[in-house]
Amino acid sequence: MRRVASEQLLLGSATTEAGIGGNMRNSICAIEVMDGRCYLEKDATVISYGIDCDAILITSRSHKDAASSDQVMTVFLKDQYTLEHTQTWDTLGMRGTCSDGFIFKGEAPAEQILPQPFAEIAAQSMLASAHLLWSSLWYGIAVDAFARAQNFVRAVARKAPGTQPPGLVQLAEMSSQLQVIRANIVNGLQSFEAARKDQDRLSSMGFAVAMNNVKIASSEMILPVINQAMRICGILGYKNGTPYSLGRHSPRCPFRAAR
Repeated sequence: MRRVASEQLLLGSATTEAGIGGNMRNSICAIEVMDGRCYLEKDATVISYGIDCDAILITSRSHKDAASSDQVMTVFLKDQYTLEHTQTWDTLGMRGTCSDGFIFKGEAPAEQILPQPFAEIAAQSMLASAHLLWSSLWYGIAVDAFARAQNFVRAVARKAPGTQPPGLVQLAEMSSQLQVIRANIVNGLQSFEAARKDQDRLSSMGFAVAMNNVKIASSEMILPVINQAMRICGILGYKNGTPYSLGRHSPRCPFRAAR
């Protein structure tokens, strides 16, 4: 963790695998440990940041006889693994993660296997942190779209002083929608902080569902805000290279892309 902070390492994630779909809580591959070294080969259909990352956090069964849900997570540094490209990642809204598929082959000191079961890592930190981070990111996208629409209305108002510019009512509606999205995320953050004091609650299905609902609600609620911004800015919102361009906001369907 000190190296991640001091060297600003880019960490990739390899929790999906051919044969299990998107269920990150199951693995087919198993890590092997011999003489203080660990070895892993995985057909990872998605590795976030792929060839560009400095280290990969990768899941597997804890040993060859373990159940598919008995998983561990291991950190492999860039010089400890090879990647054989198998699939190309070209998805709506998340192309920038370059999450291609690879055959992963790694060898590292066994101490790089994280000591806690992956089930605990996923429930107690990864799930909530990821869902709340995504929600906050999408909220930021919506806020930026609102700001561009607001600037457009102000520019129109300056050209015709004394008249009510078009889009003013829609701006008020957008502001109200943004408040609801923000409240949803803040409530999720507060629930996470409260649950961190209770390990049973943190690992419960109810808490997992609640965090997932924060993500779903956030991803769905930002779309009407961005659509309103597109209507206000009109052709200048569709055109790239203007102060009101919304091309990087509007084609996203965040929940479908992240799921």
